[in-house]
Amino acid sequence: MTAQIVDKPWGREIILTTPDLPYVAKILEIKAQKRLSLQYHDQKLETLTLFSGEANIIWGKDKDNLVTEKMIPNNGYTIAPNTIHRFEAITDCQIFEASTGEIGTTFRLEDDVNRPNETEEIRNSPNRGWTQK
Repeated sequence: MTAQIVDKPWGREIILTTPDLPYVAKILEIKAQKRLSLQYHDQKLETLTLFSGEANIIWGKDKDNLVTEKMIPNNGYTIAPNTIHRFEAITDCQIFEASTGEIGTTFRLEDDVNRPNETEEIRNSPNRGWTQK
């Protein structure tokens, strides 16, 4: 299988698995000083590890009580459904993600380019509904 590359406002995802599998493996390549949405997933369970560069994870159960941690390379960070989270790159970085399939909705609480919540319909559109400006 050839990896699928999905451009994002913060860098790109390199998806390593086919959609028919019950799990997803991907690499998040995040550009320095960029960050992902502050978001949560209603169904998705994910475990991630930083394997190059420097990044922070911001996470918690409540938007008013989020914790910022500098990610430690090769440590596992598991994010349960409904956990609010965001990754921000200090330097260019790569984060490996293993997760349940791309299911449910990603609810974006904050997004630097005002992308909508990601539903199944948006997930199946080119670049997941995001176009560069």
